[in-house]
Amino acid sequence: MALPVNIAVFDTGANLKTFVRMDGALLGSADIAMAKARTSALFQLDSEALFEYCKPGGTSFGLENSNGGLVVFAGGKPIRNAEGVVVGAVGVSGGSVAQDAEIAQAAAVALAAAPA
Repeated sequence: MALPVNIAVFDTGANLKTFVRMDGALLGSADIAMAKARTSALFQLDSEALFEYCKPGGTSFGLENSNGGLVVFAGGKPIRNAEGVVVGAVGVSGGSVAQDAEIAQAAAVALAAAPA
């Protein structure tokens, strides 16, 4: 995409394992990438999946304020091994929400295929 982004990878305990800020990526997006990955790791879901719970009228309105703050829009993806078990999560920020989601999906697939 030729798009400078921030990429964070967390383990299943929601601990930062690695972080990359591409040259030119927005500084403010660094924290968002980490929050997306952390959100995804904590709930083992795509970050945007939590929005349905958090929105007004949702079953858990305000959930995004828990756990030190969650991000409930696209760009956080769980990383699953060949058996479908969550082994971590990736978060991407710096492009549009759709671009972040597309990059996060590609990263989750690549990381799942990488040797341990």
